Amino acid sequence: MAKLSNRTSTFTDSVIRRMTRVANKYGAINLSQGFPDFDPPVEITRRLAEVAAKGPHQYALTWGAQNFREALARKHERFSGQKIDPDKEIVVTCGSTEAMMASMMSVTNPGDKVIVFSPFYENYGADAILSGAEPIYVPLNPPDFSFDYSELENAFKKGAKAIIVCNPSNPSGKVFTYEELSQIAGLAKKYDTFVITDEVYEHIIYEPYKHVYMSTLPDMKDRTIICNSLSKTYSITGWRLGYVIANEDVIDRVKKVHDFLTVGAAAPLMEAAVVGLEFGDEYYEELRQHYTHMKNLFLGGLRDIGLKFTEPQGAYYVMVDVSEFGVRDDTRFSEWMAEKVGVAPVPGSSFFKEDIQNYVRFHFAKNDDTLEVALSRLSRLPDIVSSYSEQ
Repeated sequence: MAKLSNRTSTFTDSVIRRMTRVANKYGAINLSQGFPDFDPPVEITRRLAEVAAKGPHQYALTWGAQNFREALARKHERFSGQKIDPDKEIVVTCGSTEAMMASMMSVTNPGDKVIVFSPFYENYGADAILSGAEPIYVPLNPPDFSFDYSELENAFKKGAKAIIVCNPSNPSGKVFTYEELSQIAGLAKKYDTFVITDEVYEHIIYEPYKHVYMSTLPDMKDRTIICNSLSKTYSITGWRLGYVIANEDVIDRVKKVHDFLTVGAAAPLMEAAVVGLEFGDEYYEELRQHYTHMKNLFLGGLRDIGLKFTEPQGAYYVMVDVSEFGVRDDTRFSEWMAEKVGVAPVPGSSFFKEDIQNYVRFHFAKNDDTLEVALSRLSRLPDIVSSYSEQ
């Protein structure tokens, strides 16, 4: 039999999705894969029911239905202040995962280098490798997950073609400040580098933090490639509606890559989601309050139990430090938690390039009842952890 691809030989399956299967196996509460257990806004699901009866049911334009792209452009302008052309500066993709892959393949050549902050969402390194590029990892240092400027510039000096900035960040919940983004932008301009941003949590921010769009910084609009999706903002992670916003030349290339990757996003789902893109400001304020409530409930419970964690500034994840339990293999510990504690996290090592085994990541995008049961189960952890063995 002929040999398989070298570039994928070191891949594992997604650790996040694997932990969902582990949670299902043991009947554990799934606080690993980041999807909510509450419904999308009723206006969206009601519109979906109408679309199911009336259509559209056939292919939309490859780069996204016209009314959907126009609604995306209006929403982006409302929150960023930047006007964009829905015909020339947006491509609709099958989730932000494809948005990132199409963007990476559009700007990198085999052998190019791409800067990735560590900890990172697990797809980023894989995206670089699938594009034939080489990831260069720069650490974000706990507890505030800040970067060292000189270390970052050294990565740029290696000839980086692009840098990926997840803001707010998965898994750490870090929100990059204007000053930090300005430092990254300055280096990107100095070394002629693209900035690919993952902004799927743009509306899940906790006071006093603010989301700053990298593309709005001076001279950064043409250099920034925005990857985003509707998944988190409207609680429709299964709809897989993502998009790329960039300058016309980049988008022209992304359109072609996207066409051959997936052809197009689902036409009925785009039609139904337009109503969400037209929500008023009150929706986004209620969303922020909702997630702030869930964060306070869950983190308050962790604090009462005595677990150590880093407070997220945005997104809906929390990194819990389990070093006090003598953990040396966080993957085994996470699976043990699912089986014996009844709550499934993600092992933190799947997010770090460095050999760091002392974190697990929980998400808290769940109903109050779910979070309260999870906290009740986690309260047993200090008492039963002595039964955990890595032998």
